Amino acid sequence: MLSRHGQEKYNRLGKAHPSLTYEHFEITKGPAELRIDFYFKLEPNINFHPRVSFPIRDFYSLNNIDDESIELLAFNLGLTEMISYWKAACPPQIVIRAGHLDQWQQNWWKKLFYKGLGEFFHTNGIVPEFNGFLNFKVESDKTFKSFAGLSDKEVILPVGGGKDSVVSMELLRKHDFEIRPFIINPAQVHNKILGIAGYPEEEWIVAKRVIAPELLQLNQKGYLNGHTPFSAIVAIVSSMGALLSNNKFIALSNESSANEPTIPETGVNHQYSKSIEFESDFRNYTRRFISPDLDYFSLLRPLNELQIAKLFSSFKPFHLDFRSCNTGSKKGIWCCSCPKCLFTFIILSTFIPAEKMKKIFGKDLFGDEELLDTLWQLTGDSKEKPFECVGTIEEVNAALDRIILERKDDLPVLLKTYKSNRKSGKKTVEKVFNHLMDAYDPDNFLRPAFEKMIMQEIQWKNS
Repeated sequence: MLSRHGQEKYNRLGKAHPSLTYEHFEITKGPAELRIDFYFKLEPNINFHPRVSFPIRDFYSLNNIDDESIELLAFNLGLTEMISYWKAACPPQIVIRAGHLDQWQQNWWKKLFYKGLGEFFHTNGIVPEFNGFLNFKVESDKTFKSFAGLSDKEVILPVGGGKDSVVSMELLRKHDFEIRPFIINPAQVHNKILGIAGYPEEEWIVAKRVIAPELLQLNQKGYLNGHTPFSAIVAIVSSMGALLSNNKFIALSNESSANEPTIPETGVNHQYSKSIEFESDFRNYTRRFISPDLDYFSLLRPLNELQIAKLFSSFKPFHLDFRSCNTGSKKGIWCCSCPKCLFTFIILSTFIPAEKMKKIFGKDLFGDEELLDTLWQLTGDSKEKPFECVGTIEEVNAALDRIILERKDDLPVLLKTYKSNRKSGKKTVEKVFNHLMDAYDPDNFLRPAFEKMIMQEIQWKNS
């Protein structure tokens, strides 16, 4: 529900805190970690000191890395981290003292703030004017030289613990690509998933993010709060991982479904920083200002959620240990009450037997009547889709129609209620489902070797 007083609070906080300054960053190279400390100041007197550190690995080549390359990525990482601190009060000006941004870069970052915080603005009842909501004041002439010479020996794979990164990992392994797992703030699920795959922790690229406690204190005081484009942080942090490990390929696991807006009439997309638009923008940015060698792309971009679910259904060793639930992620559980849980249950139930699904989740979510409103959000029968990383409305309906067609009678409450509101015949269900299963989104940045692999994997009728 939108806050009735959100715009008023936004205006009031912007006047009370007219600017946020990115003062500087500090890089500390120790025997155990590479640490980057950032220093932001929210005028008049609130200081933030977040940190990102990288535990040292034997496969890093720190002695061969130019210090200025690390500084370049540290500076840009600070710009990305700054989004979380800016949104507390939304000051109309950002002062940059840590390095230089030309006009093209300023426009690029302004777009990321605007679109990456689309959900934040919407849920807080804020309607910002793009031309005036934010401006940059750059007070530094310090520029950083881009770097080159990265190897193509391995593929850096960000692993979140959900089904998508498992699919990417297993496809790359199946086709003999060397993988270097990348993790931000490792949790129990990462140990389980990567343990099954045979990657011990000393082989991972790890980044540890520490949020400034002052931000949490502001949240408790009633300052603005909400969703930030976390995948944009992943993009920059994984680029640091690419530099440290001397690898050019960074393979995300974002699918074509992530491009669908959460609120179509506004274009607000919970998954903006997972979209092809951001991916394209970030690739342009890295080529111009970071490294012409970096190849940041999404391996699963040509695919939709149904296709990914079918691929995942064949990777049985991971079925009981993967986790896609944001609510229960810290505890390593499925909360079984959020949109992400219900969506994952629906999309996988299309290909995994009902008894196995109960074992994975601990219950039959189709039998939980309290999830009915969430079901209507996922199927497009509510005003808005859930603000979660879920598939398209078409994919959800196609999955449900297919499940009902196969189960026929004695349906649990959610499926029975859904069926009573649908009038799709068998031929229509099969036509839509088959169309989605045979789809291939050409709007992607896969190199030929990766594209060939994906196209081979979705030849269902020949496999």
